[in-house]
Amino acid sequence: MKHIIITGGAGFIGSHLVRHFVLKYPNYWIHNVDKLTYAGNLANLKDIENAPNYTFHKLDICDAPAIEFLFEKYFVEGVIHLAAESHVDRSILEPLAFVHTNVVGTTTLLNAARKYWKDRKDVLFYHVSTDEVYGSLGPEGFFTEETPYNPRSPYSASKASSDHFVRAYFHTYGLPVVISNCSNNYGPYQFPEKLIPLMICNIIQNKPLPVYGKGENVRDWLWVLDHCQAIDLIFHYGRVGETYNIGGNNEWRNIDLVYLLCNLMDEALGRPKGSSASLIQFVTDRPGHDLRYAIDATKLRNELGWKPTVSFEEGLSKTITWYLENKEWVEEVVSGEYQQYYEKQYQKRIQPNF
Repeated sequence: MKHIIITGGAGFIGSHLVRHFVLKYPNYWIHNVDKLTYAGNLANLKDIENAPNYTFHKLDICDAPAIEFLFEKYFVEGVIHLAAESHVDRSILEPLAFVHTNVVGTTTLLNAARKYWKDRKDVLFYHVSTDEVYGSLGPEGFFTEETPYNPRSPYSASKASSDHFVRAYFHTYGLPVVISNCSNNYGPYQFPEKLIPLMICNIIQNKPLPVYGKGENVRDWLWVLDHCQAIDLIFHYGRVGETYNIGGNNEWRNIDLVYLLCNLMDEALGRPKGSSASLIQFVTDRPGHDLRYAIDATKLRNELGWKPTVSFEEGLSKTITWYLENKEWVEEVVSGEYQQYYEKQYQKRIQPNF
């Protein structure tokens, strides 16, 4: 069997990708490598935890000996790297944690791949990145694969750095790599710190709906399973050394999206129209808040035939239904105990090791 490592496989996008590969490719043995920090949850994968071609490894991607052991023991032939600190607000508070995981962790994986693959060309290191590395757009235009990098938050700076390291290992050492940069994902299992699940969960509990500034920031939204299908295509058919942008062609101002969610939630919960919208509260904008992201996915469509398959309305409906039917999952991940665990681990990661 072909052994593939998927890092961050207990997280939001990672768990969907692990499930996709385990079920679609029975001739692949999928190794899920995740440290299980606050946003990693094995409950996301209960339906496949006993699959014959799946193994979970609780590991830190910065642990070089442990990562090298995996490569040596299982003769790993592919890596799809999603493990990352990913929340912009948290990066503003503790940037060093993002440098450690996103930059050092990525380079640790690259070193292991280079050491064990040597000059092989039938292997691949696939690095999953974000559109935030490109910076902020004005009212017009789109990010393409040629857009210069201009990261404006500690999170996007750490991801930009990791992208550069991946490309450097391709050019310097000949390591077979590919990179994709995606727009905002949404769907089931997303930790309720991100906009869509946060609004859904707060509406359920009649809590305030915090909207930064005037809510005029624009994001391109991508159904998480469409993203997984794009990763699948790029992993198998993408050109080595290339970058592919993955976007939903689905731009929304934050305030318009929140109003849409309010209307859909009122209908789903049987509440009078306008009930949820009354919970909206405008709050002080976060520092360096990029105005607009928008992806041009023409290259991916032309080369590999990918395009989104789920409309935003259909995807939001599916997402709302999932959160309403999985309240226990939500209660567990946002519990005080879970948050305390996260804060403890988070602080531990940023302490200097003398």
